[in-house]
Amino acid sequence: MGPEEQPRRVRMTPGARRVLEAAERLFYEHGIHAVGVDTIAAEAGVTKKTLYDRFGSKEQIVVEYLAGRDERWRELLSGRLEAAGEGAAARVVAVFEASRAWSARYGAKGCSMINAHAEISDPDHPAYPVITGQKRWMLDLFTGLARDVDAAGADRLARTLMLLHEGALVSHGVGVLPDPFGAALDRVRELLDT
Repeated sequence: MGPEEQPRRVRMTPGARRVLEAAERLFYEHGIHAVGVDTIAAEAGVTKKTLYDRFGSKEQIVVEYLAGRDERWRELLSGRLEAAGEGAAARVVAVFEASRAWSARYGAKGCSMINAHAEISDPDHPAYPVITGQKRWMLDLFTGLARDVDAAGADRLARTLMLLHEGALVSHGVGVLPDPFGAALDRVRELLDT
């Protein structure tokens, strides 16, 4: 599988959902490589056979974990963008505010995609396109929003917004700054003159 191809997805049965919920907690808390299928199966209350029957491999569980988080993130973000209305600057700010809300609720250890990329950098890994695809999607989103703000300088503004966003995510996960999203939003507002 190449880095641009999207991996296959698993049909979620109740047993598969339990496995995925357990894997999500464990992967996010301890890291993907630190968690084995024995631990996932035990946490989910299923046998390893059930785990493999539903997913086929640990790699597929990782795909489902990351794709599921990305779907939930996009859902939350879509609602925030819709609520922000048509104003370009308000929509840019809404992305950062959505990330702040997401991180407060789901992300004490930082961005799951960034964390996963620290462990999975092989483009042939089935989860790699999920990781890089999510970040490309975010850059595309910022590019579209930046065009609405300043068509002439859109590419530069989009890259700056992406760097501020990703920096806030990492800083939140590391816990070095007291309010990285607030700091990023201050700079975003300066850039947008709002």
